Amino acid sequence: MSAKSVAVRLLSRREHSAFEIRDKLLKRDFDEEEVTQTISELQEGGWLSDERFAEAYIRMRQLKGFGPIRISIELNERGVKESIVDDYLQAEDEGWQQTLERQYLKKYKNKSIADYNDKAKRIRFLQYRGFALDAIYRIVRD
Repeated sequence: MSAKSVAVRLLSRREHSAFEIRDKLLKRDFDEEEVTQTISELQEGGWLSDERFAEAYIRMRQLKGFGPIRISIELNERGVKESIVDDYLQAEDEGWQQTLERQYLKKYKNKSIADYNDKAKRIRFLQYRGFALDAIYRIVRD
């Protein structure tokens, strides 16, 4: 089986970044040269796109309640260029506050904050999910 057929099979299941495809093909013991050639062919043919991967990944993670900071880190770990990440994260700018509010209500319902420790715990949770501190303070205060 060729590297290209393996890559196309992987891409038929879900979007991948070029970095992920490279990593998966190298783990299957394909030659570095063949992997590089395959990736460039797939990119030229429109099969492989870091932009499309970033867009799909951001949408998926946002629906699962994660914020822009965490998603940005995860995309960087998957080899997506920072310029691409910034473009797509900014495009979803107005939706982050809604995602934050939805996540907060899902976790804490309408329970009031009991004490300082409870407030700190809520702030840490939302930070872990990848939301900006100023947005967290606005929602915890209200």
